[in-house]
Amino acid sequence: MNPIRVRGFLDIFGAWDPSLAFVMAGAVGVATVGVRIMRHLSRPVLDTEFHLPAARRIDGRLIGGTALFGIGWGMAGFCPGPALASLPLGLPAVAAFVVTMALGMTVHDRLVVRSK
Repeated sequence: MNPIRVRGFLDIFGAWDPSLAFVMAGAVGVATVGVRIMRHLSRPVLDTEFHLPAARRIDGRLIGGTALFGIGWGMAGFCPGPALASLPLGLPAVAAFVVTMALGMTVHDRLVVRSK
């Protein structure tokens, strides 16, 4: 929940801070356990089916979306989960990030998802 750590992690040619790599490794470990458990279940506990992505191709939209996410992550130092978790801190920059993120998600939903 500290944007300075994110910027330090992304600054590989400067004062690189590798501590975020340990957070990522922990997240990958937890996700790996979750996926292994999921494979043994017929359905989720709170839903009727798993909603997994069907597309497996790497296309321009995927690359563009991930690049846009990475640029935003590097500029703001937040990704959606930590930004939401940081809202109770009451920092104006966090609130601005969450509002613009929600606005971007709404615009994407209205212009891209519903046009299909």
